[in-house]
Amino acid sequence: MRTGEPLPAVGDVLAALATGVWRWDHAAGLVTMDAEAARLLGLPPEATTLTEAGVRARFHPVDWNEVDGIVQLALAEGTIAEIRMRIMDAHGRVVRTVRSRSKPSMDPQTGAYVLVGTLQEVTEPSPDAAARSPVTGDWRRSREAFLLDAGRALAEARSTAEVLRVAAGLSMPGFSPDGLAVFGAEGDRLTVIGHHGQAPGEEGPFTHMSLDTDYPAAEVVRTGRAVYLSSPMEYKARYPVSWPLAAHFGRRSWAFLPLTVSGRTMGAWMAAFKYPVTFTPDERSVLTTVARMLAQALSRATTAETERELTEGLQRSMLPVLGPEIPGMTVAARYIPTGGGLQVGGDWYDMIQLPGGGRFALTIGDVQGHDVRAAGLMGQLRIALRAYAAEGHPPDAVLSRASRFLHGMTYGADGGDLRFATCLYAEVDPETGTLEIARAGHPDPAIRMADRTVLMRPTAGGLPLGIDPDADYPTTRLLLEPGETMLICTDGLIETGGHDLDTGWRRIRRILEEHDGDIDELADALVQAVHGPSSHHATGPLTDRREDDIALLLLSRPGEPAGGTVPAARPAVRRLALTVAQAEPERIAGARQQVRELLHDWSSQDQLDSAVLLVSEVLTNVLVHTDADALLVAEIAGEPSGVDGRGGRRLRVEVTDASDDLPHKRRPGELASSGRGLILVELLADAWGVEPRGEGKCIWVELREEPSKMEPEDDLREEVAQLR
Repeated sequence: MRTGEPLPAVGDVLAALATGVWRWDHAAGLVTMDAEAARLLGLPPEATTLTEAGVRARFHPVDWNEVDGIVQLALAEGTIAEIRMRIMDAHGRVVRTVRSRSKPSMDPQTGAYVLVGTLQEVTEPSPDAAARSPVTGDWRRSREAFLLDAGRALAEARSTAEVLRVAAGLSMPGFSPDGLAVFGAEGDRLTVIGHHGQAPGEEGPFTHMSLDTDYPAAEVVRTGRAVYLSSPMEYKARYPVSWPLAAHFGRRSWAFLPLTVSGRTMGAWMAAFKYPVTFTPDERSVLTTVARMLAQALSRATTAETERELTEGLQRSMLPVLGPEIPGMTVAARYIPTGGGLQVGGDWYDMIQLPGGGRFALTIGDVQGHDVRAAGLMGQLRIALRAYAAEGHPPDAVLSRASRFLHGMTYGADGGDLRFATCLYAEVDPETGTLEIARAGHPDPAIRMADRTVLMRPTAGGLPLGIDPDADYPTTRLLLEPGETMLICTDGLIETGGHDLDTGWRRIRRILEEHDGDIDELADALVQAVHGPSSHHATGPLTDRREDDIALLLLSRPGEPAGGTVPAARPAVRRLALTVAQAEPERIAGARQQVRELLHDWSSQDQLDSAVLLVSEVLTNVLVHTDADALLVAEIAGEPSGVDGRGGRRLRVEVTDASDDLPHKRRPGELASSGRGLILVELLADAWGVEPRGEGKCIWVELREEPSKMEPEDDLREEVAQLR
């Protein structure tokens, strides 16, 4: 060809080289060939289009079955798909061998691919014929079984360390690497996440290596394409700068594959071999599949570890630690999050040191929901409560301000994520045992007395926080006597396990009454009744039977004796005290119920009914005939009466008010609607009286427990005993 003459057409050049051109549209199922390609397939030498089935009939079935795997591998590696296939005649005889080299492209929406490449007859055997022996069915089944086992093991790994252990234990069919390394990328630096088959410390030169370094793993991270090095000579020729770093390991072949997740290369995986590996398409396919599974497993493990770190950070920042010991009081607390990934929910508890003396506050609450939003609001609300308490506000003012704060956060101008929270706030005076309690839609506290009698203590309350910014929260004053323990908790402790408020409280009451240990052991027992073993301020391993977060606080005022047991020489006094204000006549019903619970083990049902009626009459008399509030104190002392008539407890009820007007009996007519209160008192009580008390007076009544009545079988046993 003379200088300046135009270049010949591409088709003429390919025809002169006995090279055909074909285009395979996998989606349409059609293969288009020029004349030379048609000739090589044993067709008339003219351009033609055949279906996939028509072309498949021209190739050896074993070779055709390998086409899809080789194409998928080339798509994954971004390389040329090179395929050797045997051409068959109509009688099933091999007439020639052709080599196809094509560049595949794939439609990301459908997954279908298109091949555009060349076909050329080859006469020499494949250079890797010895290594690329025909793929037998046994080898293929071994490979599939290996990939299934590897995928299952990697899917079960929950941490980066577990993923690396699984990768190190993989035994690939027919070829297994003896050295593995997983590289990551931080900024423009290569990092070593883990390795196997090398001595500790040998990863040093490869750690924090620049991604611009002439090193295979760095190139893989930069380009996202695999690098296969079949011999030390090839390694040295392609990467002369980094070859000295790899030479002393004594390996003969290397595969560096990208770890790609969602189209992003997050690192590289190195598989090194002590023997030569030619990296046939089947071997590269196995390595590529393992690299994909390894990348997914590492991504899941990294995400899980990040979530655990976030969770632990949230727990450290949000979950409080109980403060220093309180003279004359002991406190125990537990927090158990609900199931799920985030181990912080909307429940919380806190203990706050108050200004101006040794007083402190206990608060417990529950923000609606169990998600990240609930956890965030819980943290903010807890901080707000601490701030309002530290300013010295009384309990009702603390809750009012907290409700306004939460309302402003969740009921914004844009509607926001509307949430509310229940809360109980108790201000405690350790010296006197006085509790000032304000409640916002939260369950009432329970008191375990010195003799283990458990009473629900109804307290005045308002709406949950965040609903009404102007809500009021009345305060209730209680007295924690020596030897008594108060329980406050969220509804998760009560209702978990299919219980409602009533049955849940009965379960808790039984645990409080039967437990003999100290306050920390009691807290564990309450949690274990719902979930199984827990740890202090717990987020430890529990059973999966979790329906709601749990938070609980126990406050105990130790008395004589410690540990909650009562010696026979000095029986405990069971005591109840509460205030009924002039504006709260409805609390008389609560007083009747609490007296009934106080006398839960009284031997005579008739006396129990009489005691409840006496309390109702005396309280009503104060509210009707005076302008003062009434303070009720009910006290039980002594031993329960036995069947022999010995023993017998005494109930003394005192109702104190600030009025100096003494009550007197009246003689009402038959149609009178009032005036019979003291007549009933005189009829029902064993003793009663009125005592002046400085400012005001005290009306008291007493009942002595009647002996237990014998059942018929008890009478029979007694007669038999006397005869003997």
